[in-house]
This record gives sequence, structure tokens and C-alpha cells, in this order.
Amino acid sequence: MANNNHMFQAYFDNVAEDKTADLKKLASVISESLPEGFEPALQYNMPSWVVPFELYPAGYHCKPDTQLPFISIAAQKNHLAFYHMGIYANPELMEWLVNEFKNSDKKMPDMGKSCIRFRYKSDIPYSIIGELCKKLNPDAWIQLYESAFRK
Repeated sequence: MANNNHMFQAYFDNVAEDKTADLKKLASVISESLPEGFEPALQYNMPSWVVPFELYPAGYHCKPDTQLPFISIAAQKNHLAFYHMGIYANPELMEWLVNEFKNSDKKMPDMGKSCIRFRYKSDIPYSIIGELCKKLNPDAWIQLYESAFRK
């Protein structure tokens, strides 16, 4: 996963120039921080990191022919978005993330169930994102996913 830029190049080529560098930096932090086993992919028209079918043949319950999603990033009109399915499925992980923001010099971002929206590049806490990416390996994510979504 060290160099996934070639896979995402088409996406980055279509991102507004003022967001490209920050989105590429975010992708780099994610790639360097994720435990071994996740694979980069273009999923739902976004640069993503997924659990490959070799590790989880069942695929995503909403769309079984799709690899199990874990993290995605996107350049939206007014923000950069970071999607992490683990914070949606694990309240303790969400609590850890919120506490990290409270203990940092970064303001609390606009957050949804699995999405964190960064309006300004100065708001992106690359070190917190890196630490968050290290919290779950593919096996742990599969177990969490199955307990939270596959009933």
C-alpha cells in the first residue's frame, strides 16, 4: 500500500486544484498508517481502503459484489471528507476520537456517523487520523463489522 497514487490519479486529476495537495497528503497518511491487509481501491467513486475478497469473501452486506469498505476520502464542494466505518460501528472508537480532538489544538470537526468533514486544511489533524487508522486491522474490522451489521 505504500504507493497507491497511480490507482487514485484519475480521481485526483478531477479534484479542484486547491484541494489536491491536502487530499493527497491525507491519502498518504492513511496508506502509511493502516495495518497490513487493507487494499486501496476506487470505491463509490472515492479513494478508499477496503478488506479484499481474499480476506472477506462475503463482501459488503449492502452490495455483496463490493469489497468490505473501511476508509474513504473525498473532495466535496465545501470540504474534504474522511469516512471511517469503524467509528460508526464502535462507540468506544468514536469516544477515543472525540477525546483526541478535545486534547489537541484542533477544533471539533463537523462529524456524522462515519464521516468527518474538514472545511479548512488547517483543521485536518493528520497525526490523529494516522493514529485512528492504526486502531483496527482487517481481522478486527471484520469482527466488528459482523457484530454490528451482519445479524
